[in-house]
Amino acid sequence: MPRVSQEHLDARRRQILTGARTCFARHGYEGATVRRLEDAIGLSRGAIFHHFRDKESLFLAVAEDDAANMVATVADNGLVQVMRDMAAHAHEPEVSGWLGTQLEVSRRLRTDPEFARRWAQRSEAIAAATRDRLLRQHEAGVLRDDVPIETLQRFLELAHDGLVLYLAMGSSVDDIEPVLDLVEETVRRR
Repeated sequence: MPRVSQEHLDARRRQILTGARTCFARHGYEGATVRRLEDAIGLSRGAIFHHFRDKESLFLAVAEDDAANMVATVADNGLVQVMRDMAAHAHEPEVSGWLGTQLEVSRRLRTDPEFARRWAQRSEAIAAATRDRLLRQHEAGVLRDDVPIETLQRFLELAHDGLVLYLAMGSSVDDIEPVLDLVEETVRRR
């Protein structure tokens, strides 16, 4: 049997995650049947589940991939940049897929205690990246110092979650930049 390169395996994994993200966003977790996953990904169930144990593992991998990308952006540029990126690219398939995944994660956190337990580590990574970024900004004298870091972090997380919901409702992003400017100015030193 010919040996498959790591590059090929990585490309196949990305293909599966991209197609699955789209399918989960469009149909939700329950509606993303194996047949729909096959159609969205363009591979057979055997090829898909060669890389992932089951649909639950595939969904978690999609959500983890999205969380890892978010953590990297937060660490480098802050949570407001994540919001700016979401708004700027809201109608692109990759972002709308990410948005759908976020909404599905939120739903499952409310309805599936086992999923909530497994997801706790991932959400803590995002919170830690936000906290670390705020601490660095505070040490650099950029952040306001009359409000505790924890409060600023909670404010940014709530603004992010609100934007996710706003975008999920299909609301226009044409005038969102001034709102994001206000969010950013609110946490900065005056």
